[in-house]
Parts: sequence; C-alpha cells; structure tokens
Amino acid sequence: MNGRSLLSTAGVVSLLLAAASGQAAHLGFDRNDYPGDANLKALRQTFSYSGYWLNNPPGATSNSWAGHRAAVESAGFGFLVLFNGRLYAELKTVANAERLGRADAHIAVSSAWREGFLQGTIIFLDQEQGGRMLPEQKAYIYAWIDAISAAGFHAGIYCSGMSSQDGQNVVTAEDIRQTAGSRQITYWATNDACPPSPGCSFSPRPSSPSQSGVDFAEVWQFAQSPQRKDVVGRCTNYSRDGNCYAPGITETGLHVDLNAATSPDPSHGRSR
Repeated sequence: MNGRSLLSTAGVVSLLLAAASGQAAHLGFDRNDYPGDANLKALRQTFSYSGYWLNNPPGATSNSWAGHRAAVESAGFGFLVLFNGRLYAELKTVANAERLGRADAHIAVSSAWREGFLQGTIIFLDQEQGGRMLPEQKAYIYAWIDAISAAGFHAGIYCSGMSSQDGQNVVTAEDIRQTAGSRQITYWATNDACPPSPGCSFSPRPSSPSQSGVDFAEVWQFAQSPQRKDVVGRCTNYSRDGNCYAPGITETGLHVDLNAATSPDPSHGRSR
C-alpha cells in the first residue's frame, strides 16, 4: 500500500483542517522538470494548477518548462510562475545584491513576456535559503520585487515557513514581511513538517495555506520529493523511496511537490 489508492488518515486530517479554516483551498503541484505534454491530462485529474519555471530551476543547467505554457493552459491548469533567485554566496555586497536583483527581475519579466504571461501575473522569487535574511539577501529580494512591480507584474516569494534550526527560531516569511515596508508581496510558504503537513496526500480539498504556520500565506508547499526525513518522519504516506508520486501516471519517476493555494490559478497567469 503506497497511500495513493485510498484516502489516508493524513488525508482525512487535511479535509478536517480545511473545513475548520473556513477557507477553500486548491491542490497543485510543482517540479523542476517538465512532466511532458502526454501526462498533462492525467495530472489535471488531480491538480488545479502547476508550477512553471521562467529560468533554470535550482541545480539545473536548462529549463525544460520553456515553450510549454500554451500546452499547460490548454490542459486546464492554473499557474505558479517561478523564478530561481540567487544564493547568498553570489551576492557579495549590498550594492551588488541590488544590482543583481534589478538585473534578474528584468530577465524574469522578459521570460514571462516570451512565455505568454501578461502584466498582472504574480511571479514568485524562489528563495531557497532559510532563516533570518542577511542585509545582502534582503537587498536582492527587495530590489527584485521593486523591479518586478515597476514592470507591471506582481511579486511573490517562495520561502521557508518553518522556524530556523539555528537557535533563533526565525521564520523566513515573517522576517521578509517585517521589513518589506509597503511592498505588496504574495507569500508561498514551504513547511513539510508533519504536522501540520498531511504529507503525500492528494485530498481535493487540502488544508488552507494559513494552516502552514504562516497565517498570511496564499500558497503552502506541504510536501516535497524526496521527503526530508529529519522533518517528515511522522508522515508514512510517501513511497518507499521517499518520493511523492502523482496518481494516475504510468511513467516511472514522475514525482511531485504538493501545494495548497487560495486560488486555482495562484499566479493569475491564465490568459483566458
């Protein structure tokens, strides 16, 4: 039993939390590699929206999502539009971080236009590093957000919604929000710890993003592939290899990360 054919205990808990929150949530997926046009129909049976990278995902040397936006929308998906940001080691100084933030925002906007996303689409900056953001990191993040907003798009950020393990107990999403001033930012929080996460659960009514521990989050990534065993140990509904595999897909290796969002099109990226 791999937890996909029957509604698991974690799935039941997810349903109850969704009902208790009073807020409808929608299930979606993201992954670094494009799943292939042939799999979109089967994936749409489970998911309302899909992640969509504008540049190379973390650790990748190319972007396999490029050029597939029309196919994803035609299959009925909404979007989580993503841009992979810089790691701290690349930033060097505050001035350099601001320059890189503006330059990367220009790349993100150009890619969004090229892929067919219109102004008003929310582009999420992928902030992979957690804990308290250092001055260089905040300089980069806010410069990127300001440039995205100036170009007529909306800015979001994908970041940790978990307390850091460095003794400071800092939640990255809260740290960024506290010093963001009047900037309008949509937050996509990641927290795959069980609980509050239901683990690899495909409930059509997932828990509200506010159940992630970040009450202002509009998207919650609650499962990652492969699972992080140091924080996900209580969830037993992952596959034996630690991944979360999409149901109804015969292709081997099509594992996904799972998300709950307040909208079936969290980036408002559909053109119709």
